[in-house]
Amino acid sequence: MIQIPTWKRILIIGVVVLSVLFAAPNFIPKDKQDEILGKLPSWMPHKTVNLGLDLQGGSHILLQVDLASVTKQRSDDIISSLRPILREKKIGYKRLSTITTGGVRVQLRELSDASEVTKAIRAMDSTLSLQTNGDMIEGTFSEAAIKTIQDEVINQSLEIVRRRIDETGTNEPTIQRQGDDRIVVQLPGLDNPQRVKDLLGKTAKLSFHLVNMDVGSSDVKNTGGDMILPMVESPGETLAVNRQAMLTGDMLVAAAYAPDQNGQSAVSFRFNPVGTKKFCQLSKDNVNRLFAIVLDNEIISAPVIREPICGGSGQISGSFTVKEANDLAILLRAGALPAPLAIIEERTVGPSLGADSIEAGKKAAILGLILVFILMIGSYSLFGIFSCIGMLVNLAIVFALLSVMQATLTMPGIAGLILTVCMSVDANVLIYERIREELREGRSAVSAIDNGFRMAFATITDSNLTHIFAAIILFSLGSGAIKGFAVTTIIGTAASFFTALSVVRLMIIYWMGKRKLTTLPV
Repeated sequence: MIQIPTWKRILIIGVVVLSVLFAAPNFIPKDKQDEILGKLPSWMPHKTVNLGLDLQGGSHILLQVDLASVTKQRSDDIISSLRPILREKKIGYKRLSTITTGGVRVQLRELSDASEVTKAIRAMDSTLSLQTNGDMIEGTFSEAAIKTIQDEVINQSLEIVRRRIDETGTNEPTIQRQGDDRIVVQLPGLDNPQRVKDLLGKTAKLSFHLVNMDVGSSDVKNTGGDMILPMVESPGETLAVNRQAMLTGDMLVAAAYAPDQNGQSAVSFRFNPVGTKKFCQLSKDNVNRLFAIVLDNEIISAPVIREPICGGSGQISGSFTVKEANDLAILLRAGALPAPLAIIEERTVGPSLGADSIEAGKKAAILGLILVFILMIGSYSLFGIFSCIGMLVNLAIVFALLSVMQATLTMPGIAGLILTVCMSVDANVLIYERIREELREGRSAVSAIDNGFRMAFATITDSNLTHIFAAIILFSLGSGAIKGFAVTTIIGTAASFFTALSVVRLMIIYWMGKRKLTTLPV
């Protein structure tokens, strides 16, 4: 006699009820969702499945990372660090420059200094491949080192892009690497991506420099320690600032919009302990000097240090609008990009196209359900109806899990959903066919049902595990659209396993009740 313990019955019924409750918000008409869900108690499920770019429209942006600028910047940093070392050790050189492909070149006055210079370069960057040819020493980045640098830059850029977009409040963005130097950003529901483009187009490299008021523009070209930068507040005007930054944006721990004393838009910031100590000492040593705040090689503010500032906080003021100040705060909180990003492709998917996709998906799902209903009921009578109910429960479980996970549903995801829904009756077909075999062999109705479920268990397990393993491989190796298909396939297959062996079985047991069965409607 087939039996299911009471605690298992309660568990199965509980899973079904919770799945229906959590899936229900997805089937409320879109224009009435806010109104209806707003009236529900706070403990009731409110979350719905997020629709992807192809279903609700939005923006698709393809970014390219300027990796060449990274190796150049590292080369410049090596030269900046090497110059004072050579000066300190009184080593003369004819030329100190960067190599186009990445690296440094030093031409010495004395050949005897070659080993000392080589040792100094190697101490600054051990990834450089050093070659000495007479009085010329060249240090270039190896292919392995460049590949490592590129991977670090892409991964860091991905994280910073994600932070910047999250700060804007965009729901369920898709941000992923494509190829060696590209990043794909998909923003569902965003029709006007201009603000996001503005945020992503800025490197947001913040630095603080002392202004050299004694050096004119014409002299800076001959002075390695200074550089001329334009002023944002005064177009056409420039200032000479020390090339070496006294503080950098990576020392910030907080940044937020905060109006200044005059009610003008400004951004307040706070340094970490290291930055606080440096800023305190810097302000003590340079009272009454101009202090330039530089963002992406432009001076956004150049206040005068009136007194020592040791509190670790400050304010960037200027001719900002509220939106500009907020965006600057977002950029500073997210951090600077390690390399500039260029927008090389941009597409906008209209909501009408997404609505058409949803409608097509609905029609395909409904048609598939109707055909499966007809086939199952026509083949297995009442037991076929039990399978169809189990299939609907399967749908509820899938939508409930997707809602709880706040997953994004795309057209490939709908394809995976329809596939698993139509396959969810496959397990029941195996069970029912086994029951028919048992009946033909002369077993009783109860024994046939018991053996049908028990003997088909191994086959159903193998079949479902095969589907799940295939979907896991697709998820691991695939990109956005493939991942969406894999996720719904994994969830749908697991749900079909549960409904076939638990939900349908429980319905059959309740139907049997205390009947004295001689035949089965199968």
